[in-house]
Amino acid sequence: MGPSGSANRPRIAEWVLAGYFAYTLALAFVLSLAGGARLMVLCASAGALATLHWFGRSSAARLPTLVRDGLPIAGVLLAYRQIGWFAQPQSDRALEAAWVRWDRLLLSEWRLQAAIESLGPVIPGALELLYLLTYVVAPAGLAILWALGRMDRADHLLAFFAASAVASYALYPYFPSETPRTLFPGDLVGNYDTVFRRFNWWILGGAGIHTSVFPSGHVSSAFGVGFGLLHALPRLKRYGVALTLVAVGIAVATVYGRYHYAVDALAGLAASGAASVACVIAFRRRLR
Repeated sequence: MGPSGSANRPRIAEWVLAGYFAYTLALAFVLSLAGGARLMVLCASAGALATLHWFGRSSAARLPTLVRDGLPIAGVLLAYRQIGWFAQPQSDRALEAAWVRWDRLLLSEWRLQAAIESLGPVIPGALELLYLLTYVVAPAGLAILWALGRMDRADHLLAFFAASAVASYALYPYFPSETPRTLFPGDLVGNYDTVFRRFNWWILGGAGIHTSVFPSGHVSSAFGVGFGLLHALPRLKRYGVALTLVAVGIAVATVYGRYHYAVDALAGLAASGAASVACVIAFRRRLR
């Protein structure tokens, strides 16, 4: 299998994704899905499970290590797109109405927005840039391992990342909700329209999903990379700490930029924390 593990057995990250796609396969028969969404979910889940099964066989050892290390990242991208097909109808906006009240308290009454904008566009621009980095934080973690010659620890990073991301995605169908930037346009929006904000809004306009915003998958996956790097490099914690601080910035950016409600960010952190504990237990059992 290369430096990240044995060739004849699945990695922890692959087990995580297999469990998630088995879950969505079953969920497709439980929830009411619109149009051909059920067929798309079934095809995606079955295809993902078949691919993961093949990668877990000894024949996958012939593949370049980079290909297998990229599998969990591709799996998380597929999981994100697939969960968008589970969008459920909403009779009201009670969840969002409750959540936005906490945002008004945090950003307006407690003046977090004013503090962020106290230096003009500097901090708002930095936060939007951090939010943009969400899409590359997992590859960045792998790049750090590669630069340090520790790709044998890649599964530790990728398992935490994948488990944290899908822990949020798995909850989306039960909390149908819409992002505050579209449901409450103009409410609590920052005063600085930076180029990074416009780019983020453009990406989400074309690639965003409308199943749910709770918990924040951006926050959970970012913390998953930080926690995963801490676990992968226990003697070089500065790298994991640095990416964990990036995750903190991403969490703040999701609220300030109106991509998520504050409760989404907190729930994303909680989902990542729970997933990370499960990963620690899984790796300890594998060492027995």
